[in-house]
Amino acid sequence: MMAQYQKVKDQYPDAFLFYRLGDFYELFNDDAIKGSQLLELTLTTRNHSSANPIPMCGVPHRAVENYVDILIDKGYKVAICEQMEDPKKAKGMVKRAVTRLITPGTKMDLKGDAAQSNNYLTAVLPVENGFKLAYADLSTGELKVTTLANQGAVLNELINLQTKEIVYEQALPADLVATLNKRNLLLSKQTTQEPQAEIAYLTQELTDAGEKQVVTLLVSYLLTTQKRALAHMQIAQSYELNSYMEIDHNSKANLELMVNMRSGKRQGTLAWLLDATKTAMGSRLLKRWLDRPLINLDEITERQDKVAVLLDHYFERSNLQEELTKVYDLERLAGRVAYGSVNGRDLIQLKTSLNQVPKIKYVLETLEAPVFDQMLAKLDPLADVATLIDQAIVEDAPVSVTDGGVIKVGYNDQLDTYRDAMNNGKEWIAQLQKKEREATGINNLKIGYNHVFGYYIEVTKANIAKLPADRYERKQTLVNAERFSTPELKEKEAIIMEAQEKSTSMEYDLFVAVRDKVKAQIGRLQKLAASLAELDVLQSFAVVSEDYHFVRPKLNQGHELKIKAGRHPVVEKFLGHQEYVPNDVVMDPNTEILLITGPNMSGKSTYMRQLALIAVMAQVGCFVPADSALLPIFDQIFTRIGAADDLVSGESTFMVEMMEANNALQHATPNSLILFDEIGRGTATYDGMALAQAIIEYVHDHVHAKTLFSTHYHELTTLDQRLTQLKNVHVGASEENGELVFLHRVEAGPADKSYGIHVAKLAGLPDSLLKRADTILTKLEGKKATVPTPVSATPEPKLVTEASGQMDLFDPTPTNKPSNTKANRVLKQLKDLDLMGMTPMEVMNQVYQWQRKLR
Repeated sequence: MMAQYQKVKDQYPDAFLFYRLGDFYELFNDDAIKGSQLLELTLTTRNHSSANPIPMCGVPHRAVENYVDILIDKGYKVAICEQMEDPKKAKGMVKRAVTRLITPGTKMDLKGDAAQSNNYLTAVLPVENGFKLAYADLSTGELKVTTLANQGAVLNELINLQTKEIVYEQALPADLVATLNKRNLLLSKQTTQEPQAEIAYLTQELTDAGEKQVVTLLVSYLLTTQKRALAHMQIAQSYELNSYMEIDHNSKANLELMVNMRSGKRQGTLAWLLDATKTAMGSRLLKRWLDRPLINLDEITERQDKVAVLLDHYFERSNLQEELTKVYDLERLAGRVAYGSVNGRDLIQLKTSLNQVPKIKYVLETLEAPVFDQMLAKLDPLADVATLIDQAIVEDAPVSVTDGGVIKVGYNDQLDTYRDAMNNGKEWIAQLQKKEREATGINNLKIGYNHVFGYYIEVTKANIAKLPADRYERKQTLVNAERFSTPELKEKEAIIMEAQEKSTSMEYDLFVAVRDKVKAQIGRLQKLAASLAELDVLQSFAVVSEDYHFVRPKLNQGHELKIKAGRHPVVEKFLGHQEYVPNDVVMDPNTEILLITGPNMSGKSTYMRQLALIAVMAQVGCFVPADSALLPIFDQIFTRIGAADDLVSGESTFMVEMMEANNALQHATPNSLILFDEIGRGTATYDGMALAQAIIEYVHDHVHAKTLFSTHYHELTTLDQRLTQLKNVHVGASEENGELVFLHRVEAGPADKSYGIHVAKLAGLPDSLLKRADTILTKLEGKKATVPTPVSATPEPKLVTEASGQMDLFDPTPTNKPSNTKANRVLKQLKDLDLMGMTPMEVMNQVYQWQRKLR
């Protein structure tokens, strides 16, 4: 047996091999040692007396999926090795073979929150001028392919897709592999298979040779791992990134479209807010729409028209929601049908879903809206499939399809005959029990059944003497009873068991025949699923638009942007509609940059994000949070918001800031939207101001994209005097009795002061520290005239003199006074201090240490 095991294991060295032995799946050797730790199983051994006992652990075959899921979620592969023949009929070793290889990218049964997300497997192929990338969701059959220019685009697409596994044939660039490994993405090598009918069918609409090649690679991997036909996979569709609004993964993270930056969860994101869908497939489609907003005005307008109709028909929309609630995940049900893993309950779910389609069509017809005509034509109720399932499958079907009880009475005459024999046999058994009780005088005599001994007569030991010796044959001895058989019982048992065995076998064959008939209609089923998912997302947009007072935006092909009383939809949900302070965003065709000033915590970042979210919502076809909105169609959104190190790449905050800024400057067009939040704050003050000004000037003179640029460098507010397409705005704040009050209102013109010390007071810093900071601020402001601003042509002054002396800490004018050694040490520490990498408490402790030294 171990020789057979090792032969199979050698074929799958990078996977856990679940080796079927009777009612258990066993793991051996290194798999057992590691698996016992990951799965919290008891580790045992085989061949205890041997010098090299074999480590071993196992799981029950009925519970195997739970253990497989744990390993897959941790990024491992699992090979399932099944017994390929009945052990009772096997001559010698039972034949075994791997029937499927489960990997993070090929997981089919997704439960809970995972069911509302796609599980993508991706293939990457380097070519002469870039890369080809294909991705598929095995559970739904989706298959897409594209061409990418460089490694950055590949990484961005992989992160956007949230892929868990990458298939390759040709070696990928070493630096790309290193990055993928840091992100714990599984890399799987695959050799492209020879051309075959299935691959030719799936690639039939592709004209690019490289795209055909990468899809072939991806499908080859699926065929290799799944070891079965992929009837539900859809014909590969090629797409171009520039056919949609492009948002890189950093910007999506900054805008919290899908994932909350603080919690890492879905709550508090735009996807969470907009998701009032009633089906899992609708929820997945909503995420895909948010991932790729439209740029075609006609397509956007069509979606908006549908949302407007649903918004205006409350009762019809409520009826739609009620019917959609009863629709199960048709995409994944179709996948399980094709995969052969569907059971009776799945088919009942499919029938229930199909029965809602005529009701949904009726509701849409009552709207009398031409915009829904095409969708109505696509809503095929598949009445033939629903009727077949209704005739064949029992309503409360068991999970197992091999133990009987799945097929309805009346569906097949021969099956009914077997069932009658079984039922009559059971009645005969009951009559025999009564007869034997009367014949023996034993009132508690009973006839039972188990899988090992079959039917038996059980008698307590106190009554054994009453049994006739000529008819009763002992079968089993228990502690308090004996079990017997008789010639009559054996004869009837043979008839009953034969009928039961044939009945169970026939039921399974009938179920497979029903499944195959449904499988033949998968194409129709997938088209229906796509239409229902779209309708679900549209009704979701209508619901949230009504609930949160959204309005229909107007889109233009020019560069005019005018939002009246715009709101950040997620922040508003948490604060409440009455508490949230709305703000206008006005940028006529001649205004390209809004330079935003104001204190920290006043709402500058929220103001910037809300514009981006309104743009995304508008271009996916949803209404937007504003009193009115006129927007250009943006081709790209770039953001640099927040101050977080890139721990994966090992980059500092400032480096990340510069890289993200460079990405925008290199790729933005006049039709793009750029959000820069406090660029330059991660370096020295003069460096930061100089960079910030240069970036603003570059955007103004060369990029011409709509740009919101927030800053604490008030010196930059004079730029509006010579940059004609820049305007100053600020977020208002006021002082009342020495306390800072945020108005959260964006007003024209620059802010008059920073209020930094007031914000520090709100954060709870000690009073003594705040007083000292106020003293320093007064001193600095008194000498402000001697400090040149970076917007002038005056060169920055030298801060350090020759070795003979050190300047006063707050005086830019060098002196020749002898240096104090202790003060020099403090100044050097201050110069080298990484403020962006310290917490407020660490800063306070350091200031306290300096104060002690200087005293």
